[in-house]
Amino acid sequence: MTADDRSARALARLLAGVGTLHFLAPNPFDALVPRRLPGTPRAWTYASGAAELAVAAAVALPRTRRAGALAAAGLFAAVFPANVKMARDWRHRPAPLKALAYGRLPAQLPLIGWALHTARAATPPSAG
Repeated sequence: MTADDRSARALARLLAGVGTLHFLAPNPFDALVPRRLPGTPRAWTYASGAAELAVAAAVALPRTRRAGALAAAGLFAAVFPANVKMARDWRHRPAPLKALAYGRLPAQLPLIGWALHTARAATPPSAG
């Protein structure tokens, strides 16, 4: 197994773990849903959890890894508004919690980079 394969599997595990948490402990995720979105926060929590699980499965399989990794990059970018909401909501919390909330904002960039690297490293689908 190559380093790129191990990295892709680690990305899939991360996505699967966080996706699973959306169902096992949804309340913290509900609190991150921007109020402007239609529907209930729980519906968005479950939808994003399902999306993370689907993307994890796609990244885990070599045949769909490229598309899955590109979807992961898009997903990481799409959840950025939730991280902004968390930072705004936690701005009056104690310093360690505020640091965690603000630290999530730039943390999206390496996640997006990891997903894009995984997409580039994936074996191109065979023609035919």
